[in-house]
Amino acid sequence: MNKHIPFLNLQPAHTLIRDEMVKAFETVYDSNWFVLGDNLKQFEKEYAKFNNTKYAIGVSNGLDALFLSLKALNIGNGDEVIVPANTYIATALAVSNAGAMPVFSEPDIHTYNIDPQKIEAAITPNTKAIIPVHLYGQACDMSQISEIASKHNLFIIEDNAQAHGAAFKNKPTGAWGNINATSFYPGKNLGALGDGGAITTNDETLAVKVSMLRNYGSVKKYNNEIPGFNMRLDECQAAFLLVKLKYLAGWTLSRQQIASMYNEGLRGIGDLVLPANHPDATHVYHLYVIRTEKREELSKYLLEMGIETLIHYPIPPHLQKAYNYIGYKPGDFPIAEKIAETCLSLPVWPGLEKNDVDFIIETINHFFYD
Repeated sequence: MNKHIPFLNLQPAHTLIRDEMVKAFETVYDSNWFVLGDNLKQFEKEYAKFNNTKYAIGVSNGLDALFLSLKALNIGNGDEVIVPANTYIATALAVSNAGAMPVFSEPDIHTYNIDPQKIEAAITPNTKAIIPVHLYGQACDMSQISEIASKHNLFIIEDNAQAHGAAFKNKPTGAWGNINATSFYPGKNLGALGDGGAITTNDETLAVKVSMLRNYGSVKKYNNEIPGFNMRLDECQAAFLLVKLKYLAGWTLSRQQIASMYNEGLRGIGDLVLPANHPDATHVYHLYVIRTEKREELSKYLLEMGIETLIHYPIPPHLQKAYNYIGYKPGDFPIAEKIAETCLSLPVWPGLEKNDVDFIIETINHFFYD
């Protein structure tokens, strides 16, 4: 076996920007200011502009971004928050960590995003918010979700961790909700060199409250107005993200071109189900996810041929031991469970060469027809 195609390889992108990243680090190092400084302020300004929101607040990671968003809306004990049944568990953890109850709702089998047609059935008098997750990089149907939220007087908190730069009806993800969370985990489309996250909003009151909550409940040092936390994005990560933000559009285009090659080359092969795009949504392909009843066999075969894949995600949140106390059982969310049993993510990182994409397509074709 001569080929080795990793599921994710950051080296091509990082080699391109290495000198700029080293300079960014040196600037922070020489400044001797490492928390809540000029790099964070500049990144918050640039990211808010990129996201078409008035405010962006840098925080420690994506889970904390969701948690602080819930706290800013005073959501906690006795409240319910609707989340997709097929999301990464962090979405649900933020809700339970805030003291509220995550209430799961089925995804659309085609787009994998939360199905607006099923949300209202999950609403109770205790429901306070909906967290739509722009899963795998495709924007949710925010028009319908916004209508439902307005009708039932609910908050929207977008989980935008996988969809930097995506949009629905030309409005960016992370700009639709009352307050919205994202992650800059290294593997994200816009990734730091460690943990990081941000909150976006057009609401000044919420922006001020989040700024306090992330910093011990304080705006002015030693003046603590509310009980807060230590959940800040540090200067080094802000400086790195400032560099990377300039390249994000190009990296997104690379992901979309790779996805287009997959779409063309894998169409009609075996029982493969390829990603489906909502006509009003853009997809930035944080992940390229196929589905097949032969998932385990295909994954093993690809690995034998030197191609790494991953499963996002093998166990839905409602079936995780962490949520045994809620009492869900297999079969409660059959669509989410079906996706978990059949999905497989293929490599889709910027810098993946065309000949490697062709090899992946050819290998999958051999699996089904040889």
